[in-house]
Amino acid sequence: MSKKNIAIFGSTGSIGIQALEVIEAHPDKFSVEVLTAGVNADLLIEQALKFRPNAVVIADESKYESVKEVLFDKGIKVFAGAKAMVEVASWSSIDMMLAAIMGFAGLAPTLAAIEQGTPIALANKETLVVAGDIVMGAARKRNVPVIPVDSEHSAIFQCMMGESSAKVEKMILTASGGPFLGKKTNFLINVKKDHALQHPNWRMGPKITIDSATLMNKGLEMIEARWLFNIDPDKIEVVIHPQSIIHSLVQFVDGSMKAQMGLPDMKLPIQFALGYPERLANDFPRFSFRNYSNLTFEQPDTKTFRNLGIAIEAMMKGGNAACVMNAANEEVVHAFLKNRIGFLQMTDVIEEIMGKVPFIERPTLHDYYESDLAAREHANNMINAIII
Repeated sequence: MSKKNIAIFGSTGSIGIQALEVIEAHPDKFSVEVLTAGVNADLLIEQALKFRPNAVVIADESKYESVKEVLFDKGIKVFAGAKAMVEVASWSSIDMMLAAIMGFAGLAPTLAAIEQGTPIALANKETLVVAGDIVMGAARKRNVPVIPVDSEHSAIFQCMMGESSAKVEKMILTASGGPFLGKKTNFLINVKKDHALQHPNWRMGPKITIDSATLMNKGLEMIEARWLFNIDPDKIEVVIHPQSIIHSLVQFVDGSMKAQMGLPDMKLPIQFALGYPERLANDFPRFSFRNYSNLTFEQPDTKTFRNLGIAIEAMMKGGNAACVMNAANEEVVHAFLKNRIGFLQMTDVIEEIMGKVPFIERPTLHDYYESDLAAREHANNMINAIII
C-alpha cells in the first residue's frame, strides 16, 4: 500500500477527530493533504499546526482572517466559504476524501471529488439520503470507489466482499436503540437534550446522537444502504441490538448469514475505509465473548419512535421524499439542541413537512436543492410558531 494523501472534509467533528487519530497512528500509510471545518476555527488551526496539510478551508468566511493569520506563514494555504470547499475537493493531489461534513452541506464537495475521480470514504450519510441516485450514478460512471464509514454500512460492505449482490435476500442493519430503548410516549414527552445526548454505546457528534435517540439515524441508514449497495428497499431491515457488537448482517438466498462483529469504536470502520483494500493492524481493544454473556435482539418500536416509520415510507416512495425529510430533520434537530422544540415535536414537524413540499418522482440535482430549501423554510416557520 502506497502512502495516501487524505483530505478530511469535516475535520473538527467527531469522525474527523478520530480519523486524525488513525492517521497519526499510521504515519507510513497516510498524510494529511486538506482539512476543512465549518465554524470551529480554533480546532482547525490546532489540527493544521500538528498535521501540516497543504491547505485548510473554513466554511465560515468570517473566520478566514483569524485562520490565515496563524497558518499562512507556516506555508499552509487557507481558503474560506462553500465555493472554496467545492473547489478544493476537486484537487488532483487528494488520494482519498473522507466525507465527514455533517448534513446536506456535504453533498456538493463529495460530488466534486467524485467528478475528479477521487475515492470517497463516506461518513456523511445525508449525501446519499438526499441524492443517492445521482451520487452513486456519478461514482459508477467514473468507476470511483465509495467506501462506507458508518459502522453498519462498513459491516455490510465487509460481509459482501467476495459475494454477489444478486444472491442477497436481506440486509439487516443493527441499532442500539439509543438512550430511550423501551421508553414510551409519556416518558419521551419530557425528554431534554441532555438526556438525549447520553448515548449508551457510541461516541458521536450531537446531531447524529439525537438522530439515534429518535431512531431517525437508522432510517437514514436504510436509505443510505439502498443506494450504496444498489439494493431493493424491501430487502433492507432493522433489528434492535442493544450491545452494538454485531454491526450489521447480510442474509443470502440459501438462508446463510454473515455478520461483522467488534466492539463499538468508530475508529475501526474509519481505519478500514482509509486503508482499503488493505487491513491495517492496530492496538484497539478486542472483543471477548467472556465479557458478553448475552447478545440480544428485538424489533424496533415504530409506533413510539415514528421517525423510523417516516424514513421507511420516504425510502419506499423515492423521488425527493427523503431529501425533504432530511432537510426537515436537520432543522428540527438543530432547534431541539437549542431548546426551541420538544423531543416528540421534532417528529410532528417532519411529518407535516412531508406533505407540504411537492413530490417529484424523478428529481434533478437542481430539484433536490430546491426541495431542500423549501423543506427548511416550512420547518423553520413551524418551529418559530411552537412555544414550549
